[in-house]
Amino acid sequence: MPRKSTKGYYVKGHFVAAGSELDQQLKVELKGTDISKTDKKRESEELQALGEELLTLRRDLFTKLELPETLVGALAEARRISNFEGRRRQMQYVGKLMRRLDEAAIADIRAALEIQRNGSAEEKQALHMAEQWRERLLADDEALTAWLVEQPGDDVQQLRTLIRQARRDAPGPSSAEVSQGLAPRKGKAYRELFQWVQRGLRARAEQQEDQLQHRGDTD
Repeated sequence: MPRKSTKGYYVKGHFVAAGSELDQQLKVELKGTDISKTDKKRESEELQALGEELLTLRRDLFTKLELPETLVGALAEARRISNFEGRRRQMQYVGKLMRRLDEAAIADIRAALEIQRNGSAEEKQALHMAEQWRERLLADDEALTAWLVEQPGDDVQQLRTLIRQARRDAPGPSSAEVSQGLAPRKGKAYRELFQWVQRGLRARAEQQEDQLQHRGDTD
């Protein structure tokens, strides 16, 4: 009596019976391969989206990334293209170039975008210091003397006038603002004083950096 054939298939010359343990194992591995393809597609889409975000990155942060010239050129071309379909194809090319970057480069891009969204620790500290100086100048006349020690080249008369205007522009909160939990509105001079202080602190920091660099060059 002829022997009934067993259903199955061959893998690398070896017969795998349908429903056997090896068959189940191979099916699991095959399913895992399909999941991997899905993950790769998702990763590809994420990198293309990251390339889209690169188009909005500030120039100073962008130049620090040291990206490949091909990617920099592709992004520049994407900025110039206004046609929807043309830009879509260009961004697909950008996504392809993004997939060639190593993990360190991708991490640097994400970090730069995070700084643009939320500011670096140094930027936050500089803003906080500028706010402190503005409040000191508004609250105490002696603070102007302390400021001029650090900023000896400042225009004293103009700064004193701006402080007086800012004090008039910063009245207490109205009853409506208090009842609604709103911050009191500040006038133009109040904002201009902050910008004045911010420029002075930035110029002072750049001067100190130049002095340190010059000192290092002469050592």
